[in-house]
Amino acid sequence: MIVTVSLLIVVGMLLLGVSVYVAFGSVLLFIALVGDQGVAGFLPRGSEGLRSLVLLAVPLFMIAGAIMERGKIAAPLVSLAEMFIGHIKGGLSAAAVLASGVFGSISGSANATLTCIGGIMMPHLRRANYPEGTSAALIVSAAPLGLLIPPSASHILYGWVAQQNVLRCFLSTVIPALILITLLIATNQFLLRKVTDLKLTDRPTPFIPTFIGQGRLAGPALMMPVIILGGIYGGIMTPTEAAGIAVIYAIPIAIYYYKGLTWKTLAETVGRSGITIGVVLCMVFMVLIVSDNLIAQGAPRMAQQMVYTISENPIVILLMINVVMILIGMLMDDISGMLLATPILLPIAQSTGMDPIHFAAVIGVNLGMANITPPTAPLLYLGAQVCDVSVSRMLWPTVIFIVFAWLPTLMLTTFIPELALWLPDLLLSGR
Repeated sequence: MIVTVSLLIVVGMLLLGVSVYVAFGSVLLFIALVGDQGVAGFLPRGSEGLRSLVLLAVPLFMIAGAIMERGKIAAPLVSLAEMFIGHIKGGLSAAAVLASGVFGSISGSANATLTCIGGIMMPHLRRANYPEGTSAALIVSAAPLGLLIPPSASHILYGWVAQQNVLRCFLSTVIPALILITLLIATNQFLLRKVTDLKLTDRPTPFIPTFIGQGRLAGPALMMPVIILGGIYGGIMTPTEAAGIAVIYAIPIAIYYYKGLTWKTLAETVGRSGITIGVVLCMVFMVLIVSDNLIAQGAPRMAQQMVYTISENPIVILLMINVVMILIGMLMDDISGMLLATPILLPIAQSTGMDPIHFAAVIGVNLGMANITPPTAPLLYLGAQVCDVSVSRMLWPTVIFIVFAWLPTLMLTTFIPELALWLPDLLLSGR
């Protein structure tokens, strides 16, 4: 009874547009009133969770991402990708996808990726006569690459909640991300097949010296994921230490190399990040307590029994899990969705024989896709503002990208475990 009413409260309030932390706070009050412990009983578990050293990596990566976003880090990456393939039909929009992937590996944020790449690429695409609705939809569809290509804050939380190796969780989504990039570019090329008036970017002459020069300009930005991930996978740094190094590294290159920030605007950026971090940690605090209480009330067992009354076929069960995760992702942000879905759905997935690291990849692709899936689609509405294109013009192309790029990636990731497990097993066989 408590589990059912709690879930109804969360879903109902989120559908009404109430913020996530208020929705989960309401559930906490409900549980306190009808349960066997008051509000004071929740505080030790929530505060204990927030003291986790692993969790400290999340705000640090968020600060590093904010510095990169405002530090003009994206522009040289876009120019590099544009120079490489801009002379090919559809190459400019493909460059937007590649730049999203690279910037996503730096910022770890879908919102920051969309804001930076969309703000830079959309004017270029307009001038080159690319269809506005399709181009904006492509940029929005590529933005969740920031959640799939490591480092990813949501996968830090997954590793923390599921008690799995964070490095393995990071690597589990790399191959799915590469598949998604390929399918997004291929689908976009198909949509552009009848567009005949595209203006192609002239290939610089001589190409190699120009490309090397642009590569040097983009070099410090490209080195950031190399330093972070190389340090983590080389065993030199923990994810939390790497997040701190990311902040220290981002500050001088944003201020002195790319000159996108000053010390004054850096303080403003960190201040705004602090507000966002406060909101995120508030959500983590409340979602963590709600999840623990739902687990104590037997929610995973009830969910598993419900699923098995419908079907005992592992394929059907995994499809149902995917549907539930998509619905969760449509109602809340990736961090809250990860914290809520992991403890409830992971036991069901494991009952079918799915490895927890494999599930990390599946839930990552699910929550990324849910962020662009109508009707809620938070990234779709943000993309409309960033790209200055109405949602109605973006809607149909976004659906096409979901059907022909995101869904195939999700199905491949779900039913071919090697896509998620091969890279972690290859690079981290001894851990």
